[in-house]
Amino acid sequence: MSTNTPAGTAARPLRIAVVGSGPAGVYAADILTKSEAVKSGELTVSIDLFDRYPAPYGLIRYGVAPDHPRIKGIVNALHKVLDRGDIRFFGNVDYGTDLSLEDLRTHYDAVIFATGAIKDADLNIPGIELEGSYGGADFVSWYDGHPDVPREWPLDAKEVAVIGNGNVALDVARMLSKHADDLLVSEIPDNVYRALKDSPVTDVHVFGRRGPAQVKFTPLELRELSHSKDVDIILYAEDFEFDAESDRQIQSNNQTKTMVGTLTNWIAEQPEDLAELTASRRLHLHFLHSPVEVYGDNTGEAGAPGRVAGIKFERTELDGTGNARGTGEFVDYPVQAVYRAIGYFGSSLPEVEFDHSKGVVPNDGGRVLDASGTHVPGIYATGWIKRGPVGLIGHTKGDALETVTYLLEDRANLPLAAAPAPETIVELLENRGVQYTSWEGWLALDAHERSLGEKASAAADGVQRERIKVVPREAMVQISRDGVAAEV
Repeated sequence: MSTNTPAGTAARPLRIAVVGSGPAGVYAADILTKSEAVKSGELTVSIDLFDRYPAPYGLIRYGVAPDHPRIKGIVNALHKVLDRGDIRFFGNVDYGTDLSLEDLRTHYDAVIFATGAIKDADLNIPGIELEGSYGGADFVSWYDGHPDVPREWPLDAKEVAVIGNGNVALDVARMLSKHADDLLVSEIPDNVYRALKDSPVTDVHVFGRRGPAQVKFTPLELRELSHSKDVDIILYAEDFEFDAESDRQIQSNNQTKTMVGTLTNWIAEQPEDLAELTASRRLHLHFLHSPVEVYGDNTGEAGAPGRVAGIKFERTELDGTGNARGTGEFVDYPVQAVYRAIGYFGSSLPEVEFDHSKGVVPNDGGRVLDASGTHVPGIYATGWIKRGPVGLIGHTKGDALETVTYLLEDRANLPLAAAPAPETIVELLENRGVQYTSWEGWLALDAHERSLGEKASAAADGVQRERIKVVPREAMVQISRDGVAAEV
């Protein structure tokens, strides 16, 4: 590669590829365009945003429950960034298949990986592999209309256990317990609505290992539970334990104080005789339960465990520091399905070092490191693939700022791209037959999904549907590239 002129000088713009168009990738691109070096005229940048999916927005489109209109509002901010026209979007382009790291190095001076985390973290207990045991992230992908997962989901359980006390666990529990008709106002795909409509579920149990003061969900997620019609929330007095650390957290953290206050108010208002509750579905919140084993119904071959019949927990107690320890007391819950929602986990990237224990790309403040711990020139990371799946979406902005700051500090020493002209990457994709989508294509798909919602609203009695998601990848690509309303 040529190194005659420092990247980003007056000779040409600094060419940057961002892989991943969720909040992390879009924030990084936006921060680059608004940096002081750019605003002062010292630097110009040319940014291309790549995504393996035909549509942008990543986690916001495929990782947030459809009945979260306020969280979905983040889409409006991301839309404004991409709609300005100074950042190009290439959808349906898979890094590692359609483009290699060498391809990106040839066409760009720097690469930022913002690929997130989409897999479920493992839960290593006996029976977790039984039929009827699922990953919460997989379920989220299904109900959000992810193009690469099956369109069917086995919703045949009356009693369900959800393991985890974070936002994803509450999303999963709420979607399982909520009546499907109440989701019609959201962008729920039709196949998901039909499956949830036929679900026989009556009871959904959510289990956390520690106490009410240590939950990882947010007040918004907790309040959403109470908005479900014909669903009773049930809590248990024996699960309400607070230690010295709990008291400290309640006094020092307004979010913890709010959530504990909400939970204690709910249990105080709950009738002593639970038979007085009349909703057709119940959502149970359990604390101080550590999962030990998922057991089957012995319907498999030669009497082997067949499908999920129940789950065993060890009761825990707080140890004074906010952590929990086992008590030696075990309890069983008969359920026919188990969902683990204990966190996401990142996926390795071809030709990039990966920490398989943490599920992240090794990095120093966003500078990607090789196996020896040395920064790989021109390669960066941001978002969950950088720091792991922790924090809220808003935290991603500060994370992106750190990465971009280091990238700009390094710009004089970046390896220059051999083919930096913007049109060369387009020629490469077209020569390889990659059916990439564009921002204009997304606008066409977006309009098509909204039109499907309008048609459904007109046919329904008083139900206003904002949009209906197109799920199959082929249909998304066809609509995006040709404006054709493909079969969905």
